[in-house]
Amino acid sequence: MNAMMFLGIIGPWQVILILAVVLLLFGGKKVPELMKGLGKGIRNFKEGMNEPDEDEKSQKSKE
Repeated sequence: MNAMMFLGIIGPWQVILILAVVLLLFGGKKVPELMKGLGKGIRNFKEGMNEPDEDEKSQKSKE
């Protein structure tokens, strides 16, 4: 999904409302921990996308 298209659908008031709900649900101390975990998850996903698959590794070793 294109990020610009996504941002075009959600306006600034919707973003503020979403952030307020998250803050109310999780509290001020828990939000930084959640964002840290989200950042680590995204980083691991990107690293996993850049690594060759196990099948590709085994095929290269056979050659």
